[in-house]
Amino acid sequence: MDEKHRPGAVERAQPLGLLEGLATTRSIRRYLDEPIPERDLDTILWSATRAPSGTNRQPFRFLVLARGTRGDGERARAAKSLLGRAFREGWAAKLEAEGWRLPVSGRGATRQERMLLAMQQFVDRFEAIPVVVLACFVRYRPLTHAEGASIFPACQNLLLAARALGYGGCFSGWHEPVERELRELLDIPDGVEISLTVTLGKPAGRHGPVRRRPVGELVYAERWGEPAPWATDPPGTRFTRGGIR
Repeated sequence: MDEKHRPGAVERAQPLGLLEGLATTRSIRRYLDEPIPERDLDTILWSATRAPSGTNRQPFRFLVLARGTRGDGERARAAKSLLGRAFREGWAAKLEAEGWRLPVSGRGATRQERMLLAMQQFVDRFEAIPVVVLACFVRYRPLTHAEGASIFPACQNLLLAARALGYGGCFSGWHEPVERELRELLDIPDGVEISLTVTLGKPAGRHGPVRRRPVGELVYAERWGEPAPWATDPPGTRFTRGGIR
């Protein structure tokens, strides 16, 4: 087996326990202006392809638009430009729909304001994001409610592998308004769906313990709504009610 793909190779930068990675991998939308070296990108995508899928068909494909690599051509730059436009329009529509307002000062005094500013920077500088991955699903049967189980585990593997190597990323579906143009530009064939857009880069901020609802609100025992007495949060866990708060 190639050395860079041997088990444990992703730990060469800084060892990170699997459970720690699961508890601290947050969505990263602010990136340093640094490309991801091809070797690291290779490891991240290789790890993503180790994910399980229905009957092991592996219907996921990753189309990578990466600055500073041998795949950073005219089509990749044009695709990122299309995506940047769609992401800015999508975010503007969400701001209006939710009634959110960016702080006039340009500095966030609250956690919500900081998250709003991070999102605005994310869409404003989309074309400068080091790596954009289009996670695609090769359809092999009529649409079913469960087909996400054959691509989303691979996408989560991708984020976890990036975390292990000191990078970060996030998922989005704002590619949809320009999907037709993307398909034509990137020669994506009929029968292949673009399921997610995944962005990657070196975090301008940091990872850390994520905030989620208390586990007791999310895990039931035996019947719906019945608390599981053994489902408890570790001491020091911080919570959120969901959404941008």
